[in-house]
Amino acid sequence: MTQPKMRMSILIPILYTLFLMLPIYWLVAMSFKTTGEILSGFSLFPQTWTFDNYRVIFTDPTWYWGYINSIIYVSLNTVISVTVALPAAYAFSRYSFLGDKHLFFWLLTNRMAPAAVFALPFFQLYSAVELFDTHLAVALAHCLFNIPLAVWILEGFMGGVPKELDETAAVDGYSFPRFFVMIFLPSIKAGVGVAAFFCFMFSWVELLLAKTLTAVAAKPIAATMTKTASSAGYELGLLAAAGTLTIIPGAIVIYFVRNYIAKGFALGRV
Repeated sequence: MTQPKMRMSILIPILYTLFLMLPIYWLVAMSFKTTGEILSGFSLFPQTWTFDNYRVIFTDPTWYWGYINSIIYVSLNTVISVTVALPAAYAFSRYSFLGDKHLFFWLLTNRMAPAAVFALPFFQLYSAVELFDTHLAVALAHCLFNIPLAVWILEGFMGGVPKELDETAAVDGYSFPRFFVMIFLPSIKAGVGVAAFFCFMFSWVELLLAKTLTAVAAKPIAATMTKTASSAGYELGLLAAAGTLTIIPGAIVIYFVRNYIAKGFALGRV
């Protein structure tokens, strides 16, 4: 490789990384500033470091319960979505039936509609059955978007498992539930990881339904962040600190499923 090409091969990844990391760095730097310093002018580093923004988040129940509520309904949604999608994906990957291709397509149409379309119907429905302002309400609402996506991802992974595996297990005397849990699931654990990741991330960042279907008891952190105005204006440092902490769960999930996501790209399902 020639010298200019070597330099470019090093320079381009560095520039790309800097471009991606700059907004995150800016957010973290702002979280250690006061609102007054943020508004006073441009600075790469905090002139006066302060941890007051983080202290407010970890001591004010309104803030830290926002994170707890978000984690609860996101975890619920991820478990429900993947659990429901597994048998559906297995059926699509193993059996042919009348209208299977059309049904598979219509499953994905929910992903084509914005969440705002479903906000009012969900609000009226959950108010009628007394599910409003509960973690389960938000988790079930997000299932409308996440289950079709999980089915699509898992069907791709299951399609790569030979059908002879099912037949061999049946000959060996395995019941279907035992075969599915002990043999089939381990062979598609990458797909389960990818599906769980995308369900988690959609539910974690979705704001409209989460804000519409909650009031106090299950209020998510995203809704709390939209109500930081005071008599002096928006508390920008507090918002930056909350945003910094909001990134952490997604980063942790990405770290643990990064290899599975790579396999998903290889299969063309991500």
